[in-house]
Amino acid sequence: MEEVEWTRSPKPEELRVGLISWAGSYLTFEAYKNTVTATAKGLGRRQTWEILVSNEHDAQAVVRLRGLQGLYLLCEADGSLCYGRPRTSHHGCFLLRFHRNGKWTLQCVISGRYLESDGEDVFCNSRVLSAYHMWTPRPALHVHVILYSPVNHCYARADPTMGRVWVDAPVPCLEECGFLLHFQDGCYHLETSAHFFLSHLDRLVPQPSTQTAFHMQVRPGGLVALSDGEGGMLYPQGSRLLLGLGSNPHRGEEWFVLQRCPTWVSLRSKTRKFLSIIYDVEVCAASEHITPMSLFQFECDDESPTLQLRAANGCYLAQRHHRTVVANGHPMEADTFFRVHWNCGRIILQSPNGRFLGIIDNGLLMANATIPGPSEEFGIRLANRPFLVLRGRHGYVGTSSEHDLMKCNMDQPDCIHLLPCRQGIYHFQAQGGAFWSITSFGTFRPWGKFALNFCIELHGSNLLTVLAPNGFYMRSDRSGTLLADSEEITKDCIWEF
Repeated sequence: MEEVEWTRSPKPEELRVGLISWAGSYLTFEAYKNTVTATAKGLGRRQTWEILVSNEHDAQAVVRLRGLQGLYLLCEADGSLCYGRPRTSHHGCFLLRFHRNGKWTLQCVISGRYLESDGEDVFCNSRVLSAYHMWTPRPALHVHVILYSPVNHCYARADPTMGRVWVDAPVPCLEECGFLLHFQDGCYHLETSAHFFLSHLDRLVPQPSTQTAFHMQVRPGGLVALSDGEGGMLYPQGSRLLLGLGSNPHRGEEWFVLQRCPTWVSLRSKTRKFLSIIYDVEVCAASEHITPMSLFQFECDDESPTLQLRAANGCYLAQRHHRTVVANGHPMEADTFFRVHWNCGRIILQSPNGRFLGIIDNGLLMANATIPGPSEEFGIRLANRPFLVLRGRHGYVGTSSEHDLMKCNMDQPDCIHLLPCRQGIYHFQAQGGAFWSITSFGTFRPWGKFALNFCIELHGSNLLTVLAPNGFYMRSDRSGTLLADSEEITKDCIWEF
C-alpha cells in the first residue's frame, strides 16, 4: 500500500480534558448556582473543559477554559470563581504550566493567584505554589483511541503474534491500530484490540497490573507522552520502531497525537462482491474477499446527512464525468459528499447530482439511478471494530457489581463484542462470553444464552444508533439504566463509539 499522509487537524473533542484536584475530585460547573466546585468523582459533561490556547511556549501556555455549555471559567478580583463570558481581553486567562510529574498549574493572568481546591470549593487566593494547586489532566475523548507519531509519521499498531507494539502503520485502517485507554488510580493502561496490555517490559500481557500502569503528560492540541514514573519514557525505538520504554528520546519522539479511533467500513453489493479500488482510482465491485483496498474511512458530519468515503490511497470517492465514481477526490470538493439513506442496516448513497450510486454490468460504481433499487443498496460492515465501546449522554455502557442490569452512566466501559450475522445486523456478546438479553421492560442483562439481533446504523464519523430486538431504539436514561423503548431517534439514542 502506498504511504499517504493521514494527519488532520484535531477535532474539538480531542482538545477537552477533565481536571482532577489533589483530593481526586473533578473541576465541575454547577449549573444551578452558576459557580464552580471540585466535588464530582467522575468525568461527565459538567467536568469537561476545552483548553483554548492563545499563546504557547515550551512548558507553559496562556489559555482559557471553556465548558461544553459555551461559557468560561472566570476568576474575580476577590479570588472567587464563576462561570460566564469574559468582560475584558485578559478576563478568564490563565498561565498554564506543565510540570514534569504530569500535573498542571493554572495561574490567573490578572491577579497572579493559582487555581486551587480545598476538596470541595475552588478559588484563586494564593500566589505561593503548593501541592493544593496541582491538577491532573485527563483527556475527555472516547477511550477507543489511536496513537500517531508526528516524528515518524506512523500510527501505533499492536502485534499479538509477536506480543509487541510497533509504530509502523501509515494508515490507521487495521483494528490493531485501535487501543483502549483505561484510567485507574491516576494512571493509564493501554489495552489492544485483542485485549492485551502494554507493559513496562515492552511486551503485551493478558492482565492489567502495576507493570502496565503509565503516567501521562498532556499538552493542549491532543499531544500526550507516557512514562513509567521513574524516568522511562515510551517512544519508538530501533529500525522497526518498537514502542518501548527508554531514557533518551530524540526530537520529541515521546510525543503522540491522541485521536479517536476512526471508523473504517467495507461495502458489499447485491452480488456479494466488495467495493474495491482497482487501477489506482477506479471503484469496482469485484472482490469476494476484503483487502486493504476494500476499506473506506467513514467520515460523516453529525449535523448533516452527507458522507465522505476516504479510500486507503488517501483520496475520497468522487463523482466525475459521465456519472462515474472514482477515488481521486480531495476533502473540500463538493463532488465527494454523498447523501446517506438507511434501509434496515443497508446503506444507499445519493450523489450531488441527485442520482443514486449503484453497480453497473461491468462491476463499476456509477451514479445512474433516479430511483434506488437492489443494485443501489450496499451492505455495510464495521471493518476495524471487533467490539463496541458505547458512550451516551450520561456515561459509558457497562456493568456494575451493584446492579444486574446494564448501565449507561459508567465511568469505565464494558466491551461489546460484535458477532456479524447479516449486513448491518450483529449479535452483542458480553465480556464473559454470554449474549446480551432483553427483558419485557426494555432493559438488558449481559448473561443471555441465545444470540439476539441488533441493527446498527451510523449517524456520524463516530456516532451510531442501535435498534434492539424488541423493535425500539436503545437509549440512555437519566436514571443510569440502559433502555430500549424509543420509537424515534432522539439525542438519548445517539451513541458515541
